[in-house]
Amino acid sequence: MTQTDADAKPEKERKRRTGPVTFTKQVVGELRKVRWPTRRELITYTIVVMVFVVMMVGYISLLDFGFGEGVTWLYSTVAGTGTS
Repeated sequence: MTQTDADAKPEKERKRRTGPVTFTKQVVGELRKVRWPTRRELITYTIVVMVFVVMMVGYISLLDFGFGEGVTWLYSTVAGTGTS
């Protein structure tokens, strides 16, 4: 069986690594493109995140309490109906 151009695997090109100085220049250049939030936006985002976290903690706590009570009830019911 012969191999056609479509079947041939392309040769992998080796990527050149950049030096630490070039890397640092590129990082600084990218950070200059970033749109940093204003103080008001930062406070608003922080409050939104904190409220969401508190709501999720409450929700998970209620689920945990409910499942814990359910398992406790189930164990006491199963253990209470056994023969002595």
